[in-house]
Amino acid sequence: MSKPDTAFLPEGRYGFGDIAPGDVVETGRVAVTTDMIDGFAAMTGDRFEIHMSHEAALRHGFAARVAHGLLVLSLIDGLKNQAAAQFKAQASLGWDWTFQAPVLAGDTIGALITIAAIRPVSAGDRAIVTLEFDVTNQSGVTVQRGTNRLMVYAHERRS
Repeated sequence: MSKPDTAFLPEGRYGFGDIAPGDVVETGRVAVTTDMIDGFAAMTGDRFEIHMSHEAALRHGFAARVAHGLLVLSLIDGLKNQAAAQFKAQASLGWDWTFQAPVLAGDTIGALITIAAIRPVSAGDRAIVTLEFDVTNQSGVTVQRGTNRLMVYAHERRS
C-alpha cells in the first residue's frame, strides 16, 4: 500500500506543530468478516439484503456479501486510532466521505492518511487538521476515500 517518495510519519504521537501538509500515516489492515457485518446489522438495524445474504448479493451482481459502507468507515477510524503514528486529538469535527467500490466479506482493508491542511484556532493551543484518506482493499483498489477534520492539540494534555 505504501507509495514511494512519501513522507511517512514514524511511530509517535503528534501535535499540530509536529506535522506538515503532505505527511502520511499508514494504518494497519483488518479483514472484514461476516461476523462484523452481522454485528453491525444487529447494532444499527440496517439489514439490507446485500449485507445479510450471499444469495441476495449474487442477485445484485456482487461476488459475496457486501459490508455496510459505514462499517468500513468505522473500521478505518479505528485503524487510524491504532496506527503507530497518531495525533494528539481532542475530537473529530466531521467527515466528507464517498464509497468508491464495494467491500466484500473476506476483503482486507487499510488506509493511507495524508495531512491536507492545518488551521490553528484562536485559542492557539489547538488546530483543525484536515486528513485525506485513501482506503484500499487487498488488491490495492480504492474502496472508500474522503476527509476527516480533527481537532488536534499542540502538545499532550495532562489531567
